Amino acid sequence: MTDTAYNHAWHRVLGARHLTLGLMTPLARASGAPADIARETALAARADALGIAALWTRDVPLIVPQGSTREAAVLDDPFIWLTLLAGATASAALGTAAAVLPLRHPLHVAKAAWSLDRLSGGRFILGLGSGDRPEELAPFGVDSAPEVLFRERWQTLAAALSTDAQARADLLEDTGGHAPTPAPTARIPLLAVGTARQSLQWIAAHADGWATYHREEARQQGRIALWQRALEERAGGVAKPFVQSLQLELLADPDAPAEALELGLRAGRRALLGYFERMAALGVAHMLVNLQGPRPVEEQVEELGREIVPRLPTLTVR
Repeated sequence: MTDTAYNHAWHRVLGARHLTLGLMTPLARASGAPADIARETALAARADALGIAALWTRDVPLIVPQGSTREAAVLDDPFIWLTLLAGATASAALGTAAAVLPLRHPLHVAKAAWSLDRLSGGRFILGLGSGDRPEELAPFGVDSAPEVLFRERWQTLAAALSTDAQARADLLEDTGGHAPTPAPTARIPLLAVGTARQSLQWIAAHADGWATYHREEARQQGRIALWQRALEERAGGVAKPFVQSLQLELLADPDAPAEALELGLRAGRRALLGYFERMAALGVAHMLVNLQGPRPVEEQVEELGREIVPRLPTLTVR
C-alpha cells in the first residue's frame, strides 16, 4: 500500500518525514471531573491554529482508579469527543490512543472510525490497544483471553476499513453480505498502542505504525532498533512510523535544563527542542505530548506552537 492511499491524517502526522507534534486531550484536566467543553474546544482551536499536527484522546470505558495517585479518569466516549474537536478545528488530525478493542465490537468501531474520518475530512487516526484495567473485562462480558480477542477483532476491523476489494469480500462472507460502511476511499491508519499484548513481530506485520511510551534515550533507541528489525522480518522492510508519548511539564524559563519525570520530562523549551532533535534522529516520527504541571496549559500550548512547531520541519526522521 503506497502512502498516497492513506487519508489526510497520515500525510500530516505520520508520513511527513519529519518529527510532528500532537497533544493528548482533554488538555486542562481536573481529576475526577469531566472536561470543561468551552475551555477544551477553545484550546483545540488554538492548538490547530498554531500548527499542532494532532489531537488525541484516551478510551476509558469504566472509571477505575489507576496509577500511583489512584487517579479516576472521567473521559467522554473517545469517538464522540473527537467529533466535538473536529468541529472546533480545521487541520489537526484526530486520534484515539487507544480505543480498547477487546471491549468493543469491531463492526461498531469500524462504523465509528469511518464516520469520524468522513465528518472530519479524512483527519482520523485509529489507535488500538488491549486495555490495561483488568476490572473492565468481566463487566463487558470478556471471558476469553484479551490478547486473542484483540487479534481476532483487529482482523475484522481491518477488513471492514480496508480499501482492498478482496479483504472486504472476505469480510462480507462473515457478515451475510452486509458491510458496516461503504468502501472507504482512503485508508485510515491503524496504530497499535503499547504492546496490545502482542509480539512486536505481529504489530509490524499488521499495524500501520506503533505507538509506545517514553523511555530513557538509550533504552528507546534499543526499542526503535527492535521495531526496525521487526519491520524487516515481518513487513518486508516497509517503513512504518514509530510514535512516542511524552509526559511534559514545559517550564516558563526557556533555558531550564531537562529533568526526568515518570514517563517524561520537565524542561524549558530549548532543552525540549534538543530532545526532539535527538529523538527524530533516532527515528521517532510523532511525539504525543501529555501536558502537565502547575503552569497554565494555555501558556504551554502557546509556547509549543510559537517556538517549537516552526522548527519541526527541520527535524528529519531517520
